[in-house]
Amino acid sequence: MMAERDRERWDATYRKRQEEPYPAADPLLLQYTPPAPPTRQARALDLAGGLGQNGLWLAAQGYAVDVMDISRVALARAHEEASRRRLRKVSFLHVDLEDMALEASAYDVVCVFRYLQRDLFPLVRAAVRPGGRVLYETFNLRYLAVNPQFNPDYLLRPGELAGYFADWKLLCNAEHQHVSQLVAIKPRANS
Repeated sequence: MMAERDRERWDATYRKRQEEPYPAADPLLLQYTPPAPPTRQARALDLAGGLGQNGLWLAAQGYAVDVMDISRVALARAHEEASRRRLRKVSFLHVDLEDMALEASAYDVVCVFRYLQRDLFPLVRAAVRPGGRVLYETFNLRYLAVNPQFNPDYLLRPGELAGYFADWKLLCNAEHQHVSQLVAIKPRANS
């Protein structure tokens, strides 16, 4: 029941944005995504991808991409944009992130932007291949100064994001105003 309400709420949100320009990929992704390896098909996951702008950018870089979100409206618009751009290696998966599984060591890149569900961190960690990376950016507690009505359960505490990846190589661990950012590389088995 909760998932249905979430889907309806997000579908309504994205319906209201139908006439807005299609968003650009997140700058953190542009700065920290490695080139897709030429020797095999690289895979990426845009988790809670919404309109899929980050997943589409990854597909344009040569990754086979899964864009997962609860909103069918957002995924439909992302699919239309992928078709317009002639991007073929993108799958749009309607998923309730509260009740999902991810294949272990399946992705070279996993990106999550403006979404926080703490019990997903073990799944995200496991889904990244050794040597792959996570790019994560979402709001922290300082966001309450901007939006006091926001539920603090969905805001990161200082240093929390890095704590989930403390045993990985951190390329970026920053807190800018009310946003926390992290880019981390999963250790290889022999390192």
